[in-house]
Amino acid sequence: MPELVLELNGRTWTLDPSRPYTLGRDPQGDIVLDDARVSWRHATISWGGRSWVIEDHGSTNGTYVQGQRIHQMEIGPGSAVHLGNATDGPRLNLSGAGSAAGVHSAQAQQAQQAQQAQQGGWSAQNRAQGAQQAWQQPEQQQARVPQQGSGGGRFAQQAPDAGGVAGAPPVYGDRSPTTFHQLALGRVMRIGRALDNDLVVSDLQVSRHHAEFHATPDGRFEIRDLGSHNGTYVNGQPLPKSGSALLGPHDIVGVGHSTFRLVDDRLEEFVDTGEVSFSARHLTVTVDGGKQILKDVSFGVPEKSLVAVIGPSGSGKSTLLKALTGYRPADQGDVLYDNRNLYKQFAELRQRIGLVPQDDILHKELTVRTALKYAAKLRFPADTTEQEREARIDEVLRELKLDIHKEKKVTSLSGGQRKRVSVALELLTKPSLIFLDEPTSGLDPGMDRDVMQLLRGLADDGRTVLVVTHSVAELPLCDKLLVMAPGGSVAYFGPPEEALNFFGYQTWADVFSAFENYRDYDWAGRWKGSQHYQMYAADIDAVAPQSAQVPAAQAMRPPKPQGWGSQLWTLIRRYVSVIASDKGFMGLMVILPAVLGVVSVVIPADFGLAPPKPPAKFNGDAGTIMLILAVGMCFSGAANSVRELIKERVIYERERATGLSRSAYLMSKVIVLGMITAVQGAIICAIGFATRELPEEGLIVKSLPAVELCLVVIALGFTSMMFGLVISSLVKTAEKTMPLLVMFAIVQVVFTGVLFQVYGTPGLEQFAWLMPSRWAIAGTGATLDLAHLMPPWDQGDPTNLDPLWEHTASQWGINITVLLAIGVACGFVVARLLRRHEPEVMRK
Repeated sequence: MPELVLELNGRTWTLDPSRPYTLGRDPQGDIVLDDARVSWRHATISWGGRSWVIEDHGSTNGTYVQGQRIHQMEIGPGSAVHLGNATDGPRLNLSGAGSAAGVHSAQAQQAQQAQQAQQGGWSAQNRAQGAQQAWQQPEQQQARVPQQGSGGGRFAQQAPDAGGVAGAPPVYGDRSPTTFHQLALGRVMRIGRALDNDLVVSDLQVSRHHAEFHATPDGRFEIRDLGSHNGTYVNGQPLPKSGSALLGPHDIVGVGHSTFRLVDDRLEEFVDTGEVSFSARHLTVTVDGGKQILKDVSFGVPEKSLVAVIGPSGSGKSTLLKALTGYRPADQGDVLYDNRNLYKQFAELRQRIGLVPQDDILHKELTVRTALKYAAKLRFPADTTEQEREARIDEVLRELKLDIHKEKKVTSLSGGQRKRVSVALELLTKPSLIFLDEPTSGLDPGMDRDVMQLLRGLADDGRTVLVVTHSVAELPLCDKLLVMAPGGSVAYFGPPEEALNFFGYQTWADVFSAFENYRDYDWAGRWKGSQHYQMYAADIDAVAPQSAQVPAAQAMRPPKPQGWGSQLWTLIRRYVSVIASDKGFMGLMVILPAVLGVVSVVIPADFGLAPPKPPAKFNGDAGTIMLILAVGMCFSGAANSVRELIKERVIYERERATGLSRSAYLMSKVIVLGMITAVQGAIICAIGFATRELPEEGLIVKSLPAVELCLVVIALGFTSMMFGLVISSLVKTAEKTMPLLVMFAIVQVVFTGVLFQVYGTPGLEQFAWLMPSRWAIAGTGATLDLAHLMPPWDQGDPTNLDPLWEHTASQWGINITVLLAIGVACGFVVARLLRRHEPEVMRK
């Protein structure tokens, strides 16, 4: 068991393999580092049985080897570890006892490799292999480095001493593992975010106790999910909650942004740090009728790249975006996320993809910080603490320079700043691949440049960014440009500075005019016959097209990071916050029912609403008064909800893709709007009945007939509110809601049964049963005995009475039950209609 010498700023420690050593600012620790970037108990170095291992204890600023943040890693003489910062944090140099010369030689070799890598002379594989050789002792096992694969990035057969696995699937292209972990027979290795796990993963997408590896009696290993919120994945497919699966040599396990592969008794960890490649191969989308709206689209994007997609209307840009994000998989072809098939592993990989639609995906009435707070609450696991969420929000705000605007309402920000907030919302979960749809639409040239420079910065920080845009002024900021031709085919892919020369025009306006004037020209054929195609796309296009082979919907559907009840509570709180922040809307919700109640008061009634006493005198105004109150409640209830779904459609689409429950979302609307409607019903009734003479007793609430009448009016408001949600889920634009709202209110007036005789007319009577106002008037009519209070429709037959107005408790109960049943039925209709506005893979 060799000793290890640790050197820092001229001080040395000789580590004995017989015990572990703690590093940090704690004065009681073994190695004390007086640096603010180092945590109190930062890390531990210990002998792992065959090599030295450094393990980070969830430090705030991290532990780094060769610029990469690590959690647990084997180390040895010649390696260098930075604490707190990857470049200038305290540097620990490690050497073997009595081999200082060897240490300096290894450090010199490591420095030379770093310089070569910086100059672009080394691949990721060479850098990793050289680093391993620099810090592992000759007598210890050699580093296992995957060889360069062919196209698909598969791991090739390794020499026996390298420990490779023949035919293993790609994990992260041809990269080396980030860290290694030793698995012992009979020992359980638990993975999670909490510090008491055997393998700590500092990722908010990971639950505190997420999963565990353990050995079976026959010497094999299995992975067991511990009821995680965002799921545990084997080969991209989710395990059942608290389920398990046996692992073979080719299986890969996904936990948050980390992927694990078992090789013999060692566990290799690959951390998705954001530097991923992305490619599309032969994407073809065919709609009903056999028309192809996307034709054989292929292109490849290297890591840390900014790619722009432009093209005229009808060129399939929106369809391409849906195919690339997996929201509407292509009928043919593959989308590869760092050599992993996105369609087949969508449930796992969707957590690493961010999408910023053209419209803002946040509530403009909230402050920036509040909007991000609710988004983080919905997207992070339920066991994430408020402090963890707040820390991540602050980190994103600082990165996007939004910290000075965090207390401002989103609606008060400029267009470019609002787009930054939308990007910030997506960055909360640290996606490696970000798509943006028309982010500069409607912005002036200055804001256009700001947004594109923001995207350039995101790519430079280690992300792959693809933006669909109509703006061509800032294309030089991009690494690659994809030009779509009419009909959905590729007209050009390559450096943006070479594009105009390729088309043979001086300006992009000329190019787009040529697309319009020569729509039948074979732009794709011209592209594939060019030298640019051979340089930038021939290798990717050489792969034969395949059927997408999309897995079953259940396998693609992402798990819900929050339980149904937790989501519902968060959505209710957010919705109340949105409403409370809009003072004008709150005032209107009170004024509208008050005005409608006052309107009913101006109608004179000689005998109030009481039934006539002998000699018989009828009160024709009683029905009119109830008609005004009922129609007013219909209008008020429907007006509350008629815009609520359409105005949040883009927000719902994006949140649904991240695991939002459809039923929780709908129920949050029903509960909040139902409470508002109930208050409005109480206001209308309080004003409308205050000056009226009512019956001495009711049918159900004997001593308080006004309460009984109010219950009917509130039930009518609830059902009308549900009709408003149906309208809101049907229309495509908010402008179409008002005509439908007016039409709904007018129809309710006609079919109340007060203006003319509805009962007894075949067809008309049955159609009126679908109208909420018909059953509401029937409910109040039963309480007030309108059948005898109003003049009969047939003066010659006073017994010809409306059966729904029968003055009995049972008839009152039937009327209310049917009225509420119509509202519940509307709820099911809304839930069905919401499916149309969801990613295709989310539809049940």
